[in-house]
Amino acid sequence: MKGAAVTLPDKETVRAKALEEGFSKVGFGRPDLPGAMERLRAFVAEGRHGQMGWMEERMGWRGDPSALWPEARSVIMLAEVYTPEEDPMAALERPESGAISVYARNRDYHDMVKKRLKRVGRWLLEQAGEGEEIKVFVDTAPVMEKPLAARAGLGWQGKHTNLLSRELGSWFFLGAIFTTLDFDPDPAENEHCGSCRACLDACPTAAFPAPFQLDARRCISYLTIEHRGPVDEDLRALMGNRIYGCDDCLAACPWNKFAQVAKETRYAARADLLDPPLAELAGLDDAAFRAKFSGSPIKRIGRDRFVRNVLYAIGNSGSPALAEVARGLCEDADPVVRDAARWAVARLSDS
Repeated sequence: MKGAAVTLPDKETVRAKALEEGFSKVGFGRPDLPGAMERLRAFVAEGRHGQMGWMEERMGWRGDPSALWPEARSVIMLAEVYTPEEDPMAALERPESGAISVYARNRDYHDMVKKRLKRVGRWLLEQAGEGEEIKVFVDTAPVMEKPLAARAGLGWQGKHTNLLSRELGSWFFLGAIFTTLDFDPDPAENEHCGSCRACLDACPTAAFPAPFQLDARRCISYLTIEHRGPVDEDLRALMGNRIYGCDDCLAACPWNKFAQVAKETRYAARADLLDPPLAELAGLDDAAFRAKFSGSPIKRIGRDRFVRNVLYAIGNSGSPALAEVARGLCEDADPVVRDAARWAVARLSDS
């Protein structure tokens, strides 16, 4: 994108415009992350990235944002709140229904956040003059949004490695505007976790080897979304009825008492995704899956991986009535679905 006007707005004017567009907090930083490359290399060397090979393949860009776009002089980090109206943990109390992560209970946030970023970016270029440029990113490029946001003062990475804010709590998305414009960086936020370990203790699969460290291979969000193939049997029973993502560590954080109400109504949960019956979800073929999750981030994992997750939840339900549902998928065309179905039948037979 190329700009065409004359006056560079100050940071407070940019902040005001971003808030007007629906963002909840804005910070300014540099496209650099001191020490990030070393931490990323250690994470990958220990295999904690699991099957996410793109983390290793694009490590150079991920660990050094300036390498992604050398012309960038500033990074504007923006937060958009999606705080749930309902108790995010309530779904875990209904084992015959599936628990879907709060962020995925309606429209795909990537699309909505990116549109807002582009509106702010276009406005910025209109003010800036010829020759200036921007690039916008929302969780789909090799950009480490959380460390960049912490450096820009939006919050700090908690012991669960997610970003926290004293003003927003846990429930917010991040977007980035890289720009050739030069803004003074905001001061980084200090860490405010103290001795609290609520998020660590809440994790069902013990995915945190130590505070501020994550082993993705044990994280339910990774297992239900990124992991291809069968999940290790010792982890299946710990997944409960979580069929897409996991909110336990976010929901446990005491800073959520300051969480703001979401401004975007399209983040409110669809009624059919609050308590979706496992029996119905297990019966989805590819066409029905695509129709049900059109416009949803869930669609990206495909029918087979989703039904695999549903069958693990069926196996954990303790409901003999669901055994027949699982039995009907024991000869599914997908071998991973077949494996999950047979595991679920065996587990319910033993209960």
